[in-house]
Amino acid sequence: MSGNTGKTTKAELHVDGKTIPIDIIEGTEHERALDFRKLRSSTGLVSFDPGFVNTGSCQSDITFIDGEKGILRHRGYSIEDLAEKSTFLDVSHLLIYGALPDEEQRATFQRRITANMLVPEDLVRTMRNYPAGSHPMSILASTMVGLTNFYRESVLDGGDAADITIARLLGKIITFAAFSYRVSVGEPVVYPSDTHAYSENFLNMMFDSPVKPANLDPEIVRAIDQFFILHADHEQNCSTSTVRLVGSSGARLYPSVAAGICALWGPLHGGANQQVIEMLERIRSEGLNVDQVVDRAVNDKSFRLFGFGHRVYKAYDPRARIAKQACERVLEKMGVDDELLDLAMELEQAALSNPYFKERNLYPNVDFYTGITLRALGLPTNMFTVLFAIGRLPGWIAHYMDMLKDPDKKIGRPRQIYTGPTARTLT
Repeated sequence: MSGNTGKTTKAELHVDGKTIPIDIIEGTEHERALDFRKLRSSTGLVSFDPGFVNTGSCQSDITFIDGEKGILRHRGYSIEDLAEKSTFLDVSHLLIYGALPDEEQRATFQRRITANMLVPEDLVRTMRNYPAGSHPMSILASTMVGLTNFYRESVLDGGDAADITIARLLGKIITFAAFSYRVSVGEPVVYPSDTHAYSENFLNMMFDSPVKPANLDPEIVRAIDQFFILHADHEQNCSTSTVRLVGSSGARLYPSVAAGICALWGPLHGGANQQVIEMLERIRSEGLNVDQVVDRAVNDKSFRLFGFGHRVYKAYDPRARIAKQACERVLEKMGVDDELLDLAMELEQAALSNPYFKERNLYPNVDFYTGITLRALGLPTNMFTVLFAIGRLPGWIAHYMDMLKDPDKKIGRPRQIYTGPTARTLT
């Protein structure tokens, strides 16, 4: 939470014959907001804003987005620079601790996380008892809550306890994620190794086998590491807001993260890249060509083309350019022959050349390209959102910590406009 904001009384609200002065808050990137903290006490009114699309719930110095200009920065660094020059753990350190690590900090951070990758065997046994076909996201959320029963340290304790808790979450989430996949397909789990870096460890736990070693290509490892970077934080989105809301009640970090995972699971949030693949499968099964699909998207309002456009970005999603480049590298490296991926590339070109899409800035977004990349790597669609959760975890942690030090912190408690029956009596 940053205190680098200024207040000037520049707005007035006229209600019931009274003039109420409203402060205007301005952030460091010149975003401006009407300060409504005293709105109800001074007027008896509340703001009505479904979806909170016009509501700033906090001040934060973590991430800045300008959707009109296609800008995404984490603590001042552009997503383009971070994706090109940093690792996922570097970006995690930046988000959580406020600065990119130096060599010593990087080694300490990596070592601490690797040392905390092993997960309690009691939780592994619980995972094995889930019914066949259980979704990996439900397993992941339950294990995050389960950690509360095994570890008493909390970020609320500060110091080493906070650092250990952070390392536990970052270390164990990839182990739980890989285990959930192995359990779901009936294969033995593969344990983490201190000889692998973070993203390599995850892929090794996913795909290694005694009869077929993973033999991970550095290009593939880098693609997954960039995937995590692109999803590391995205301001006050649904899952991040959920983490902050749950945390505002005094809940510990583990259950707050579990709540974020549940929010991310929704198809309108973290499930978007999975929906891209499912959409392509429907297009193929219906025997449509790309021109028919684009025409339907333009003329049939009930038909949604997943992976195009973004609620925040009205220009090109800056993450999409990076994801596209990574996707092209992976497809070239893998040499995959997949008609669904061919269909995706045709659809991309058809949409980009269509005036309807260009006029409305409906460009392919990050979910379009990441869905294609993850499919090319052989990851099942029900794991796509799990990888999103791994990437988003440092952002959730950073915002939870941000909330704790916010001097204006209050338990989240939105108001409502009641529309039910007025007072009545029983007869």
